[in-house]
Amino acid sequence: MLDNNPIIQALKEKYEEQFQSQPDFYKAPGRINLIGEHTDYNDGFVLPAAIDKAIYYAASKNDLNKLRLFSYDYDEFFEIGTDELKKVETHWANYLIGVTAQFQKRGLKPGGIDCVFGGDIPLGAGLSSSAALECGFAYCLNDQFNYGIDKSELIFMAQKAEHEYAGVMCGIMDQFASTYGKEGHVMKLDCRSLDHEYYPLTNDQADIILCDTKVQHSLASSEYNIRRNECEKGVAIVKEKYPQINSLRDASPEMLDVVKNKMEENVYQRCHYVIHEIIRVEKACQSLLKNDFITFGKLMYETHNGLSKEYLVSCHELDVLVDIARENSDVLGARMMGGGFGGCTINIIRKGGAEKFISTIEKEYSKRTGNMTEIYRVIIADGARKLNP
Repeated sequence: MLDNNPIIQALKEKYEEQFQSQPDFYKAPGRINLIGEHTDYNDGFVLPAAIDKAIYYAASKNDLNKLRLFSYDYDEFFEIGTDELKKVETHWANYLIGVTAQFQKRGLKPGGIDCVFGGDIPLGAGLSSSAALECGFAYCLNDQFNYGIDKSELIFMAQKAEHEYAGVMCGIMDQFASTYGKEGHVMKLDCRSLDHEYYPLTNDQADIILCDTKVQHSLASSEYNIRRNECEKGVAIVKEKYPQINSLRDASPEMLDVVKNKMEENVYQRCHYVIHEIIRVEKACQSLLKNDFITFGKLMYETHNGLSKEYLVSCHELDVLVDIARENSDVLGARMMGGGFGGCTINIIRKGGAEKFISTIEKEYSKRTGNMTEIYRVIIADGARKLNP
């Protein structure tokens, strides 16, 4: 199996050239999120899945007490002693240093490790290449040094690495999906309790196609924080009337309407979207159990409408891609995916309709925006793991 993977072969050759020894191999996937956007920081539900695009690692221990790291994609080597871990100017190295530091915080002291890594997760497309990088390296260190740490704890360690060393205050969904992904299934994750359950969605049922706007507007990070603040304002107002409410997860549409006249219009719209999106995730799961992709697709469109008109995190390019998808009867559902203001749309396509959809979307997107889209076909896959030789 490994011999047939060109990425692994390239990493193997580079590893042998760089370190003159034989490595073990690991893999951690990127992720998609089918429905449940901006619900994670409101204690709601999300419906992610790991995909067949991943970061791969060739790695083994050394006796030098050094991290010796080579990024195949950037063609860069980086080295640091394990007793002098700190944030560095080499951005990609911070993710791996940060993961190693989390082991040290638990009283564990990983010795040296040699690692060459690279992959095929498109950068900047919202497929969580950073979470894959962290989760895969955490899995690798845990295996190489036989620590026996549970996967659920590795997830939190990967998240902390991103908080503390990459400076991104991410939620837990990306790391969870990269670690606990299951082939042929999406995962309903409770972002409050971290309980999760799987629902079937196989490649035989529908095709999943991502369309990249190839734009990233500068509003994304600042507007993200504004949305979080608006949701918190809404919770405080609902809580005055209903003291048992601690997050929008606890609020019903009826509760929100009772206090609507006490809210600024923008706060009401944000809360209205989130409360209904949490409900949509549950409906989406039930539709998967019934193999009802018509309903599932309608829910996706509803999500995009809410993100575009109520949450105001879409952009012209994303809306154009979804509009083109709506015009194609083979598209069961489509929506923007991720934080917003750029990145990808996710499209669920009836089997047999993918080629026509791709041809149409490429032509129409260019005509309507003047930009080129990039298309990614993805298959739902397993989470982080060691690869057998």
